[in-house]
Amino acid sequence: MFNRELVNDYLDIIKSDPGYYKDFLEMQEKVNNSSAIYKNKPIPVTYQGMFIGEDDLNEFRKISGILMEITRKVTEEYVNNPEYRALFKFPEDWERLILHNPGYDIPVPICRYDVFYNGIDDYKFCEFNTDGSSAMNEDWVLGGIMLESSGFKKYQEKYELKQFELFDSWVKKSIEIFHMARPDIQKPNVAIVDFIDKGTTNEFIKFKECYENAGYPCEIVDPRDIEYKDGAIYSGDFKIDLVYRRAVTMDVMEKKDEIKPFLDAYLDDAYVMIGSFRSQIMHSKLIFKILRLSETRAFLTDEENEFLQLHVPFTEEFITEDDYERVRTYKDNYILKPYDGYASYSVYAGKEHTREEWEGILRKLLGQNYIYQEYFEMNKIDFVEYDENGDLQIVPFAFVLGMFIYGEQFQGLYTRIGNEALISGARKYYTTPNFLVTKK
Repeated sequence: MFNRELVNDYLDIIKSDPGYYKDFLEMQEKVNNSSAIYKNKPIPVTYQGMFIGEDDLNEFRKISGILMEITRKVTEEYVNNPEYRALFKFPEDWERLILHNPGYDIPVPICRYDVFYNGIDDYKFCEFNTDGSSAMNEDWVLGGIMLESSGFKKYQEKYELKQFELFDSWVKKSIEIFHMARPDIQKPNVAIVDFIDKGTTNEFIKFKECYENAGYPCEIVDPRDIEYKDGAIYSGDFKIDLVYRRAVTMDVMEKKDEIKPFLDAYLDDAYVMIGSFRSQIMHSKLIFKILRLSETRAFLTDEENEFLQLHVPFTEEFITEDDYERVRTYKDNYILKPYDGYASYSVYAGKEHTREEWEGILRKLLGQNYIYQEYFEMNKIDFVEYDENGDLQIVPFAFVLGMFIYGEQFQGLYTRIGNEALISGARKYYTTPNFLVTKK
């Protein structure tokens, strides 16, 4: 367990006094009345945070740096090499948008790269989220509430706790990137763009406030409502210079006929989009296979290739009868994911199904744009959990850490914990806010 001492010190506090249950209920009520909402429901939370020490913080910075350098090289090869580009199997209309130069040289301006983390040098990547990366608001709001809890106040007698700032830092970084493309516009009008029925509205409101507090007019805009006229895009009378794109590429392309003015204007450079469609290169689940191919190894350094060999799980396309037999025979060793997707929709883990169910799933999905991937068994961390009677339980939970990377630099974390085969909003889970911990 990578933060055992930090966790055990907290658990000793909570175990020492049954009265913390009442405080947990009060904290939970604050969460229920906060902006920490997912799918119109309060975020599930337990009475504990994820504690990050300085050594692990430095490791996350190191990981982020290596990943961003690899991201740059992969993107450059994709743009310049048609044979390499074909490995990704993007449709022609996607490819056209991806190849368009966004006007700045950062291929993935914002992302959340998710990792199963057992400690320094012992981890495997789970998913690369680029366009549409979310959950900043969950971490910030829950962390702020937790810091006011009695258990955390007692813990802070020994440790200094610091949240990871995820809003103003992005405002600053996105404006810097915008000025790479348009140095002539000092105070751009900003639009946070997503399909309103898909987006994380409370998070958008928080980002809007931060842009406006920094002096940049900002609106939350559905791309279906955007007009393209006189060489610019508008939402009503609001002229848009900078688009902070939260709409994932899959949703964009499903609705491409409804948002033609928005896409036409992008190809005409009528505005600057952050992040551009080039981020889809790393967002595709096929990237986990491609990163391990000889075509990729050829342009990476020995250090980068060793890093990928150690930390990228075995991944292959689910196409042939041999693939079927392999995944059927070793059911518990694999997980199935669509080429493109998010929020764990249409993801299947062999561990969750009987052999008969699994064979039915495999037969249905064979050749249907899926990958199969090595299932990673990770170390668990002990967490506080109260039962329905208010009795304290100490429960080991698996977890996934999401590394927020802004402008190619590590910025913070998002953590979910759970004990099902998949840790996601589509399963039973808790969100656990993250804190940098240092001894006083």
